Formats: sequence, structure tokens, C-alpha cells
Amino acid sequence: METKTAREKYGIIQEMTERDNNLLNISWLCEIAGVSRSGYYNWMGGGKSNSDEREKQDQADFELILKAYKHRGYDKGARSIYMRLLHDRTVMNIKKIRRLMKKYNLKCPIRKANPYRRMAKAIKTDSIAKNEVNRNFRQEPRKVILTDITYLFYGNGSKAYLSVMKDAYTKQILSYVASESLEVDFVLETVNQLIKNYGKEINKIKTEAYIHSDQGCHYTSIPFRQLLKDKNLRQSMSRKGNCWDNAPQESFFGHMKDEINISSCNTFSEVKTVIDDYMDYYNTERYQWDLAKLSPDEYYQYSITGNYPLERKGTEA
Repeated sequence: METKTAREKYGIIQEMTERDNNLLNISWLCEIAGVSRSGYYNWMGGGKSNSDEREKQDQADFELILKAYKHRGYDKGARSIYMRLLHDRTVMNIKKIRRLMKKYNLKCPIRKANPYRRMAKAIKTDSIAKNEVNRNFRQEPRKVILTDITYLFYGNGSKAYLSVMKDAYTKQILSYVASESLEVDFVLETVNQLIKNYGKEINKIKTEAYIHSDQGCHYTSIPFRQLLKDKNLRQSMSRKGNCWDNAPQESFFGHMKDEINISSCNTFSEVKTVIDDYMDYYNTERYQWDLAKLSPDEYYQYSITGNYPLERKGTEA
């Protein structure tokens, strides 16, 4: 009986007292079980039913948690679940979410280390721009735009490459291009896509916007540098071997790889479809704690209008 919980012991005591051949009174049974008589009587007086009610409530709340966890097919941690529920106008204490996730063995994605990988050395020049941003990422919308390249394995050992540009203030993905090749063209296309979709917003800021990257060969290449100059964009680069100088962009790639399943794709076309869906989800529905619990797109609108989209409804449970 030593390995049983107090409630389980109370149940055994009750069963013993209901037997016709029982010769032990409740005091002795409680002493043998190592529980108090007052605790047993309290359990008999309603503790058992209260426990059942709590269990039913936990199960109902966990159904809501599970629905939020599975929303659009992307696994989420406790904070993301909290914000998903908040956008569904359901308020649940984050401690309760963590407790129920642990109780029902619902595990959130675990970030994996993303070691520094060097890109191809073709088209490399010795022109390295200064670190103008200097980790001052949160200046104003469209002021600091981070960019980087990552690779994606799929199918039977095939590899794709993804170039992304991200607003450091709002965390929006402003442009992205997937490629089967590391040629510089797909990085240039990411810049052109940025200007096409957000050029007017970028031109509204008081000073030129920064395009901040690492010192990879694509970003030191003459075609890339010339394109930035033509588009009136200033260039900034991280210090050599210092991933913290472009940490928000590195973080995005890490989370993205945790949350999508590229390895199941058999063709490059399938890879692009998965990426397109994730980028839409990330910008519009992946709520972030440090963006006032909003998605990147919502946070951009909030930052320029001052109108907070979430009404304060409900009470913490």
C-alpha cells in the first residue's frame, strides 16, 4: 500500500469496511494505511466527487489545448497554445496549460541546435560592409530587414535552398524565394520581391533601410551589392563567425524547421507548397509572446495604428 496515493488508500479502506468478514475498525485501517481519519472522512464527505469533477474539467480544458496545439497542423508550445486560445476568445492560465500538457503527456517541439554552415564560395569578393545594425534590431517597421539562406533536405537526399527577408521590428517575413541551386540569382530575386511588395512602405521611413546579413558569398557579391545600391538600400553585415549579430533570422529558421516536415516531400514543387503554407501561417496566425501576443501581420498594423485587436474578455482559469 506504500506506493498508492492517499485517495487510492481511502478507496481500499472503504472497500474493507463494506466486507462482511471485516473485523477492523476505521481507526485501525487508517493507521495501517498511514492516512488520517479526518482525511478519510473528508474524502467520504465529498472529496471523491470533487476529484471527479476536477478530472472532468481537466479533460474538457485539455480538449481545448489539444485543438489549439494541432491548429493548421503545426505543433506548438505552451505560450503558442495560450495565444491561440486567446485569439479564439478563450482565456486559460498558462500554468494550467503547462500542467495539463504534462499530465496528458503532450510535448512541445524542442529546438535543435543549428550549427553555422558555410555556403558555396563562388562569386565571393573581399568587400565586407560594416555592422551598422549592431544588434539594434527593434528600431521601427521596415527600418532593419534581416536576410539569410538556409538549406532544406527532402526526398531521397535532395536539397533545396531558401532565401528569406524578415522585418526585425515586426518579425514579418517580407519576401522569400526557394531554389534548387545556390546560384546568386535567387538571392537577388528575394530583394526584387521585397521592393515589389513593400517598396512604398520602405520609402516612407525617414532614412534608408538596412539590409542586414552575414558575410556569406552571396551578400558580398558584386551583383547583390549593386542591386542594393540601385534600390537605395544600405548594407550591414554581422561580424565574422558571430551568429548573434543576426540572431532573429537564425531563430526563425530554427523554429520553421521544428514546425514543418520537409523530409516527407518527394519533389521540389511539394517543398514550395509546404513553405508557402508555413509563411502564410507564420505571418498571419503564429502568435508571438513578445509581439503583444499578436501575429507579425497583426503587430505591424498595431504598431502603425495603435489599435490593439484583442479584446480583454474572460478571466484567468
